[in-house]
Amino acid sequence: MSADKSTSWSYAEDLPAEDEVMLRARERSFELGVTPIGAGVGAVLTVLAAGSKAQTAVEIGTGAGVSGVCILRGLGPQAVLTTIDVDVEHLKAAREAFSEAGSPANRTRTISGRAGDVLPRLTDSAYDLVFVDADKPGLPGYVEQSVRLLKAGGLLIINDALDKDRVANPAVREANTVVLRQVGRAIRDDDRLASAMLPTGDGLLVAVKK
Repeated sequence: MSADKSTSWSYAEDLPAEDEVMLRARERSFELGVTPIGAGVGAVLTVLAAGSKAQTAVEIGTGAGVSGVCILRGLGPQAVLTTIDVDVEHLKAAREAFSEAGSPANRTRTISGRAGDVLPRLTDSAYDLVFVDADKPGLPGYVEQSVRLLKAGGLLIINDALDKDRVANPAVREANTVVLRQVGRAIRDDDRLASAMLPTGDGLLVAVKK
């Protein structure tokens, strides 16, 4: 990346202004040892949720609620976010963040469990948006389940899709990087999806179900 592009990327990442709710959610993330999404990714999630007019959303990997708050802020007043995490402490922190953000309890459904076990129990073609920010080895399965869950016109969003620029370097053969590279190509070649890679954060892979 040229110096100018690097400066522009940093400017875009730092441009969104975050309030006290988000700052406290970030503090809880760090206390739990969770790496939250950046402000730039959060802003994109809010815009995509709002632009899609999603009424039903699924989040795979709750963390401490930073990304969930961003999604909720883009959803309509009657929309519901279902968020899945294996760690009950993460879910507790997320519920605190959602409450501080003014989101009524009936707008969120927090599910404790492994995503690979929970996702098959969710209804086919019932969701408008799926955000994936979870373990990389499970990503191929999460993507396939996400496509099943999405309605036509629904959005699939995958965080960290460029893996700190390692995905673009074919010499990098670390297991997580290889999985992300394979998933990116599979989504690109999937006739059910139209996709694009955004350089926001560590990469957002965005796809629409046709």
